[in-house]
Amino acid sequence: MNKSHTFAAVLAAVLILGCGTILDAGQAAQAKADQPILITSCGQSLGATTVKVILQKDKLAYDLEPLATPETLQAKAKAGTPYKSMIIVMGASLKGMGAAGISIDDELKRAAALIAEARKEGVTIIGAHVGGMKNRAQGAAAGDTTDEQSIDAVGPNSNFLLVYKEGNADGRFSTIAKAKGIPLVEVEKLLDLVAAFEKIYAK
Repeated sequence: MNKSHTFAAVLAAVLILGCGTILDAGQAAQAKADQPILITSCGQSLGATTVKVILQKDKLAYDLEPLATPETLQAKAKAGTPYKSMIIVMGASLKGMGAAGISIDDELKRAAALIAEARKEGVTIIGAHVGGMKNRAQGAAAGDTTDEQSIDAVGPNSNFLLVYKEGNADGRFSTIAKAKGIPLVEVEKLLDLVAAFEKIYAK
């Protein structure tokens, strides 16, 4: 079992125990979305799989399409069951992009096209980052800015941000949220994402 599969398996097992959340009333009021949900990635990191495991725990209606395109949204709408929200997981993996045969430039272009189509169709865009600082620039190889490029492409263009607090230790997402007037929801622990998504998708 490789590292990514091991992480997903451990997370799935631990989620069964449940968790808390640090959403306050103001954040919960602004950070709302509807189902069905499209999960995709900007950078092909493991984060999209993490979000999938959490939505499974919450029994939410979703599709995971790591390489989703505007046509993915269009096809769902044409079928009469349009996506109501889209979670774009920020964070780049050189290994993941290599396996998919794509570059960060390809991912940035795809994300921009998806965001434009989502806005056209009235789909709520949730920018999610579920990695810590070691998954960002501070832990990247010398000269590797792909993770930060992913954040720049998605963060400022989201309806709201949902991030793991440890990954916002430098205030990166707080700065984006303040500059763009975007609601920001932080979770103290990864396990808190279960309760966070429950609140976001509560009727």
